[in-house]
Amino acid sequence: MPLDISFQSLRVLIDGHDSEGNLVLSDGQLAAVIVRLDGEHHGPDNKGWWHLEAGFGKCDVRDAPLFKTPEEAGAWVRTMLMGKAA
Repeated sequence: MPLDISFQSLRVLIDGHDSEGNLVLSDGQLAAVIVRLDGEHHGPDNKGWWHLEAGFGKCDVRDAPLFKTPEEAGAWVRTMLMGKAA
């Protein structure tokens, strides 16, 4: 049975930068926190993309990719939780 991936929007306090965030929930359980890269120190190629700020369980990885949209991050979470290589 596929996992139900949902999002809860929230502000994330990170030194005044990258404050737009989302909790990524899998079947109602917190799997990850993603943050939109909007700080001045981000290059133009990464600005506006989403970064894994924190992952839990199988989503707790160091080298997660950047995501164009929260939905793309949700697909990555689903893949990680189902044990398939990303």
